[in-house]
Amino acid sequence: MQVALAEARAAAERGEVPVGAVIVDPRGQLVAQAGNRTRELNDPTAHAEILAIRAACAAVGNDRLPGYDLYVTLEPCAMCATALSAARIARLYYGAADPKSGGVAQGARVFTHPQCHHVPEVYDGIASDAAEALLKEFFGRLR
Repeated sequence: MQVALAEARAAAERGEVPVGAVIVDPRGQLVAQAGNRTRELNDPTAHAEILAIRAACAAVGNDRLPGYDLYVTLEPCAMCATALSAARIARLYYGAADPKSGGVAQGARVFTHPQCHHVPEVYDGIASDAAEALLKEFFGRLR
Protein backbone atom coordinates (compact mmCIF):
# COMPACT_ATOMS: atom_id res chain seq x y z
CA MET A 1 0.00 0.00 0.00
CA GLN A 2 2.97 2.31 0.48
CA VAL A 3 3.66 2.27 -3.27
CA ALA A 4 -0.01 3.03 -3.95
CA LEU A 5 0.18 5.97 -1.54
CA ALA A 6 3.28 7.24 -3.37
CA GLU A 7 1.35 7.02 -6.65
CA ALA A 8 -1.50 8.96 -5.04
CA ARG A 9 0.91 11.68 -3.90
CA ALA A 10 2.37 11.90 -7.41
CA ALA A 11 -1.15 12.18 -8.83
CA ALA A 12 -1.90 15.09 -6.50
CA GLU A 13 1.30 16.83 -7.62
CA ARG A 14 0.01 16.55 -11.22
CA GLY A 15 -3.30 18.13 -10.15
CA GLU A 16 -5.15 14.81 -10.26
CA VAL A 17 -7.38 13.43 -7.52
CA PRO A 18 -4.85 11.60 -5.32
CA VAL A 19 -5.60 7.95 -5.92
CA GLY A 20 -2.91 5.33 -6.48
CA ALA A 21 -3.07 1.63 -7.28
CA VAL A 22 -0.66 -1.28 -7.57
CA ILE A 23 -1.03 -4.86 -8.76
CA VAL A 24 0.95 -7.68 -7.22
CA ASP A 25 1.39 -11.14 -8.75
CA PRO A 26 0.72 -14.41 -6.87
CA ARG A 27 4.35 -14.47 -5.64
CA GLY A 28 4.00 -10.98 -4.16
CA GLN A 29 5.99 -9.20 -6.89
CA LEU A 30 4.90 -5.75 -8.03
CA VAL A 31 3.65 -5.98 -11.63
CA ALA A 32 2.06 -2.56 -12.23
CA GLN A 33 1.50 0.75 -10.51
CA ALA A 34 -0.43 3.85 -11.49
CA GLY A 35 -2.03 7.02 -10.25
CA ASN A 36 -5.06 8.86 -11.56
CA ARG A 37 -4.46 10.58 -14.94
CA THR A 38 -7.97 11.60 -16.04
CA ARG A 39 -7.11 15.26 -16.53
CA GLU A 40 -3.66 14.69 -18.00
CA LEU A 41 -4.96 12.20 -20.57
CA ASN A 42 -8.38 13.83 -21.04
CA ASP A 43 -9.81 10.40 -20.36
CA PRO A 44 -12.59 9.82 -17.81
CA THR A 45 -11.59 6.14 -17.62
CA ALA A 46 -7.96 6.86 -16.64
CA HIS A 47 -8.51 5.98 -12.99
CA ALA A 48 -5.53 4.50 -11.14
CA GLU A 49 -7.12 1.03 -11.04
CA ILE A 50 -7.87 0.95 -14.77
CA LEU A 51 -4.37 2.11 -15.68
CA ALA A 52 -2.82 -0.47 -13.34
CA ILE A 53 -4.98 -3.26 -14.79
CA ARG A 54 -4.04 -2.26 -18.35
CA ALA A 55 -0.34 -2.22 -17.46
CA ALA A 56 -0.49 -5.55 -15.62
CA CYS A 57 -2.38 -7.26 -18.44
CA ALA A 58 0.17 -5.96 -20.94
CA ALA A 59 3.06 -7.11 -18.72
CA VAL A 60 1.75 -10.65 -18.33
CA GLY A 61 0.25 -10.95 -21.82
CA ASN A 62 -3.22 -11.87 -20.67
CA ASP A 63 -6.58 -10.13 -20.35
CA ARG A 64 -7.18 -11.75 -16.98
CA LEU A 65 -5.21 -11.64 -13.77
CA PRO A 66 -6.32 -14.61 -11.65
CA GLY A 67 -4.36 -14.85 -8.42
CA TYR A 68 -3.28 -11.20 -8.60
CA ASP A 69 -3.98 -8.62 -5.89
CA LEU A 70 -4.86 -4.97 -6.35
CA TYR A 71 -4.08 -2.36 -3.70
CA VAL A 72 -5.73 1.04 -4.09
CA THR A 73 -5.89 4.05 -1.82
CA LEU A 74 -9.62 4.72 -2.31
CA GLU A 75 -12.63 2.43 -2.58
CA PRO A 76 -13.08 1.70 -6.30
CA CYS A 77 -15.98 3.31 -8.15
CA ALA A 78 -18.51 1.16 -10.00
CA MET A 79 -16.50 1.34 -13.25
CA CYS A 80 -13.30 0.20 -11.57
CA ALA A 81 -15.03 -2.50 -9.53
CA THR A 82 -16.50 -3.90 -12.75
CA ALA A 83 -13.05 -3.85 -14.37
CA LEU A 84 -11.60 -5.69 -11.34
CA SER A 85 -14.25 -8.36 -11.78
CA ALA A 86 -13.62 -8.65 -15.53
CA ALA A 87 -9.87 -8.97 -14.90
CA ARG A 88 -10.53 -11.70 -12.32
CA ILE A 89 -8.47 -9.94 -9.64
CA ALA A 90 -8.24 -12.33 -6.67
CA ARG A 91 -8.05 -9.85 -3.81
CA LEU A 92 -8.84 -6.15 -3.48
CA TYR A 93 -7.24 -4.13 -0.69
CA TYR A 94 -8.36 -0.52 -0.38
CA GLY A 95 -7.74 2.36 1.97
CA ALA A 96 -10.35 5.08 2.34
CA ALA A 97 -14.06 4.44 1.94
CA ASP A 98 -15.82 6.55 -0.69
CA PRO A 99 -19.38 7.34 0.43
CA LYS A 100 -19.92 9.62 -2.58
CA SER A 101 -18.67 7.49 -5.49
CA GLY A 102 -17.67 4.09 -4.12
CA GLY A 103 -18.86 1.01 -5.93
CA VAL A 104 -17.83 -1.77 -3.53
CA ALA A 105 -19.22 -1.10 -0.04
CA GLN A 106 -21.10 2.07 -1.02
CA GLY A 107 -23.40 3.00 -3.88
CA ALA A 108 -23.62 0.40 -6.64
CA ARG A 109 -22.05 -2.43 -4.60
CA VAL A 110 -21.01 -4.06 -7.87
CA PHE A 111 -19.82 -7.33 -6.34
CA THR A 112 -23.26 -8.08 -4.84
CA HIS A 113 -25.08 -8.19 -8.20
CA PRO A 114 -25.94 -11.55 -9.76
CA GLN A 115 -24.54 -10.25 -13.07
CA CYS A 116 -21.10 -9.94 -11.49
CA HIS A 117 -19.20 -12.94 -12.84
CA HIS A 118 -16.25 -12.79 -10.45
CA VAL A 119 -16.06 -11.43 -6.91
CA PRO A 120 -12.64 -10.78 -5.40
CA GLU A 121 -11.94 -11.07 -1.71
CA VAL A 122 -12.25 -7.52 -0.34
CA TYR A 123 -10.22 -6.01 2.50
CA ASP A 124 -10.92 -2.38 3.40
CA GLY A 125 -9.39 0.20 5.68
CA ILE A 126 -5.76 -0.51 4.69
CA ALA A 127 -3.73 2.63 5.53
CA SER A 128 -7.03 4.50 5.46
CA ASP A 129 -5.79 7.37 7.66
CA ALA A 130 -3.00 8.22 5.21
CA ALA A 131 -5.28 7.86 2.18
CA GLU A 132 -7.99 10.03 3.75
CA ALA A 133 -5.45 12.69 4.72
CA LEU A 134 -4.22 12.94 1.11
CA LEU A 135 -7.75 13.37 -0.18
CA LYS A 136 -8.73 15.93 2.48
CA GLU A 137 -5.60 17.98 1.85
CA PHE A 138 -6.13 17.90 -1.93
CA PHE A 139 -9.77 18.93 -1.82
CA GLY A 140 -9.09 21.44 0.96
CA ARG A 141 -6.69 23.28 -1.35
CA LEU A 142 -9.37 23.45 -4.05
CA ARG A 143 -11.92 25.09 -1.78
